[in-house]
Amino acid sequence: MNKYTRFLGSELAQGDPVSTLFHVIPVPYERTVSYGGGTANGPLAILDASWQLETWDGKSTPCELGIYTREAVDCDGEDSAVIERIAAATKEVVSLGKMPVAIGGEHTVTGGVVKGLLDAGITDFGVVQIDAHADLRDAYEGNPLSHASVMKRVVDLEVPLYQLGVRAYCEEEIATREKYNVLFQDADQLVPNNITEIILPDNFPKKVFFTLDVDGMDPSVFPSTGTPVPGGLGWYQTLSLFESVARQREIIGFDLMEFAPMHGFHAYEFAAAQLIYKMMGIIQRNR
Repeated sequence: MNKYTRFLGSELAQGDPVSTLFHVIPVPYERTVSYGGGTANGPLAILDASWQLETWDGKSTPCELGIYTREAVDCDGEDSAVIERIAAATKEVVSLGKMPVAIGGEHTVTGGVVKGLLDAGITDFGVVQIDAHADLRDAYEGNPLSHASVMKRVVDLEVPLYQLGVRAYCEEEIATREKYNVLFQDADQLVPNNITEIILPDNFPKKVFFTLDVDGMDPSVFPSTGTPVPGGLGWYQTLSLFESVARQREIIGFDLMEFAPMHGFHAYEFAAAQLIYKMMGIIQRNR
């Protein structure tokens, strides 16, 4: 593996996958984007930018738990085949007792990660999602594996779901929320009131996979995404919401999806890398 494709490779050797907690899985998948493109370039841009990170994140040193960057998932071929490869990579990480950290790529990737968790025998978990979109359409443009349908695939697998920051959805998705008992606090609740903490109900699973679509954050923070929507979460609000979940539940993995680099605007690439590293830090401090 080229050293420049390692997360925080400026500070860390690749090391032993058995002795590292965080296993970064780059997934340069871009097949069903419906507006702006570029998510296939997201993982490498984030890995490159991570070389500029400080190991001290302001509160702790997350890399002390170890960061292992895996080979990028092969995203050629049929959509279903790619999903299986993502699932296999995730299952392999979980089988080592480690934490998958997937970097996309479009949000369809999360469906493969969730399948991998289930394939690894983890069935008692829920998903918490930050996103501008509900992603609960049964299919979009005729494709059930669309990025706009990924959370429908998740709830079809009977995985409980809690959505945060959504502000773009259709009537079909409202009905799906009701049918599958999807929990949510949308952007019009969270943002105007500057809500930085949620309380998960007692019956929500004790293990959580957290998926963060960067378009869940406001375009003033992340314009570098294919489907930006105004009125999103801020930087500190996003981290605080994630930490509120980490305090209440065991985070078993997370991802960052839908980042599309903008040529000449490397600040956003660095922000994406720093966001991932700060989430690692929150996990470290709440273990």
